Amino acid sequence: MLGIIGGTGIYQLEGLEVVSEHDVDTPFGKPSAPIIEGKRGSRTLFFLPRHGRQHQLLPSEVNYRANIWALKSLGVTQVVGLSAVGSLQEEIAPGDLSLPSQYFDFVKGNREKTFFGKGLAAHVSTAEPTCHCLSESLVAAGESVDIKLHTDKTYGCVDGPRLGTRAESFFLRGAAGCDLVGMTNVPEVFLAREAQLCYCTIAIATDYDCWLDDPDQHVSVEQVIARYGASLEKAKTLLTAFIDQDEVEYTCTCRTSLAAAVLTPKDALNAEQRSLLEVLSS
Repeated sequence: MLGIIGGTGIYQLEGLEVVSEHDVDTPFGKPSAPIIEGKRGSRTLFFLPRHGRQHQLLPSEVNYRANIWALKSLGVTQVVGLSAVGSLQEEIAPGDLSLPSQYFDFVKGNREKTFFGKGLAAHVSTAEPTCHCLSESLVAAGESVDIKLHTDKTYGCVDGPRLGTRAESFFLRGAAGCDLVGMTNVPEVFLAREAQLCYCTIAIATDYDCWLDDPDQHVSVEQVIARYGASLEKAKTLLTAFIDQDEVEYTCTCRTSLAAAVLTPKDALNAEQRSLLEVLSS
């Protein structure tokens, strides 16, 4: 079952026949918005706007745990996110689409980054944090509609909401080896792995952040909005092509990521912890 997490500018999904709306309660509070269940052809999918329907949530205010938990509780097994990003490499021009395969966590605030703790200990491997099978399917969908994707890129995640300094931009593209910079994929990507979900993000480059010498190229909200429309349509075309593909069984290990990760013995768990683990492991 497919879940879509819409980023900036994507608060609904065109061409979706709405079946129902789910106002989900989770052990971690409410998700960003009620989740839309819809159909496109024979395929059922769930859609959630990451920042809320009116884009009222800052990146640090998004309840990432509730979002992932809500999708998981509705039977979602695959998640495709869409995210606006800055490009840290000249080859990724504004308007280009990328599929990050690696993440650099540069978030310094107090975002809740795990489902575990409070008596339930687990350590999930994130050496390869995204789903290679899902990525391959997205690349194939792009080829079918003549949309090229930059693959195997590294996404550096920052707190926001401010746009970064030049020093931060140089650090991320230099010492940290990042190709993209954004504000929302951490902890989303890692929570998806803890929930045994296949996860990928379609990263939409809106700017060159601020590492170029030309100040006219430095990111601003006005610049992002001015360039974003055409890029967004390209991302939606890719997403539609992906949804319209025949569903296939993936051979990845994303769906078994908890198999050897939980250290706390089951007989030491209380009913609430067992219930939490049961949902994450399903």
